[in-house]
Amino acid sequence: MSTSTVTSVPGDDTSSGGRPDSLFTRLYTGTGAFGIVPNRRRFYVLTTVIVAICLASILFRGFSFGIDFTGGTKLTMPAGDIDKDRVPAVIVDAIGEEPQTVQIVGSGAARIVEVETSFLTSDEIRAAKNALFEEFQPVAASGEPSVSAIGDSARSESWGGQVTEKALIALAVFLVIVFGYIAFRFEWQMAVAAIVALLFDVITTAGVYSLVGFEVTPATVIGLLTILGFSLYDTVIVFDKVEENTRGLKHTTRRTYAEEANLGVNQTLMRSMHTTIIGILPLLALVVIAVWILGVGTLLDLAIVQMVGIVTGTFSSIFLATPLLVSLKERDPAIRRQTAKVLARREKAEATA
Repeated sequence: MSTSTVTSVPGDDTSSGGRPDSLFTRLYTGTGAFGIVPNRRRFYVLTTVIVAICLASILFRGFSFGIDFTGGTKLTMPAGDIDKDRVPAVIVDAIGEEPQTVQIVGSGAARIVEVETSFLTSDEIRAAKNALFEEFQPVAASGEPSVSAIGDSARSESWGGQVTEKALIALAVFLVIVFGYIAFRFEWQMAVAAIVALLFDVITTAGVYSLVGFEVTPATVIGLLTILGFSLYDTVIVFDKVEENTRGLKHTTRRTYAEEANLGVNQTLMRSMHTTIIGILPLLALVVIAVWILGVGTLLDLAIVQMVGIVTGTFSSIFLATPLLVSLKERDPAIRRQTAKVLARREKAEATA
C-alpha cells in the first residue's frame, strides 16, 4: 500500500493530485474536508458564549411582551387614509399616556388601525374614542362618520400566561418523546446530543427576541415549538449518516469514530444548507405578504420566529449535535481502544515509510 493511501484521513482538503479543492467542490463532494468534529472545542466555546449572551439578555433585559401577556385595552377603527404616526400623539393628549403599539392590519377596505394601551377606565376609553373621532372622523358601517366606528376590547394577562404554560408542557412532553425515540432508534448518546441541540435552539431563539426587542405574542410561542421539528429533522439526518458510517467500526482500523462522524457531517452538509435555504424562502415570502399585502400581525410573528429558529437549528445540528455525540462516544472504552488501534496503525505505517 502506498504511503499516500495509508496516511489519507478525513480532513484532507486536497484532490488526488495534491491540488487544493475549491470550497464548492468540497461542499458538494462531502469528502470530509471541513474539520467540524476535530475543531469541536472551538464550537463548544462559541455555543457557550452564545448561550451566555442569550441568557444574560433574557435575565436582565427581558422580553417585549404583547398585550396578550401584559393585559390591556385595544382600540380599533377603520384605517381609511389615516396616518398611523399621528395616532400616538392623539392618545397622549386624550389620556396622558402613550400607547404600547399602533399598527394597521388587513388589506383594502378591511384595513383597520389597532391601538394597544395599558388597562383604561371607562372614562379614559371614552376620552380616547372622542379624541380619535375628532382627529380622524372614522366612517361607521352606516357610511357616516361616527364615534361608534371605534371599538374597544380588554385582554386579560392571564390568557397569555395560559398559552405559555400549555406551550411549556407541550415542550416537556415533546422532549421526552424525542429522547425515547432517538435512544430506541439509534443510541442514548445520540438522544442526549439531540436534546442539548434542541435546548440550544430554544434558548438562542428566545435570546434573539430579547436582544432585538421583537414583540412576544402567543403566535411567537407557538412558532417556537414548530421550529423544534425542523431542528430535530436536520439532526436525525446527520445522525443517520453517522450511524451508517460507523456501523461495524470496532472491527476496522481505517478511521476513528471521530473521523467517520466528521465525514458524516460533511456528507450531509449541502443537504442541510439546501434545506435551510428552501425553508427560509417561503417564510420571507410570508413576511412580505403579512407586512405589505395582508397586514396580518400573526403571520409576521410566526414567520420571524421560524426564520430565527431555522438558522439556529441548522447551526446546532452541524456544529453542536455531532461534535457532542463524538465527545460522549469517546468515553466508551471500546471506542477508545479502536481509536488507539487506528493511531497505532498509522504510526507504524509512517515509520515503515
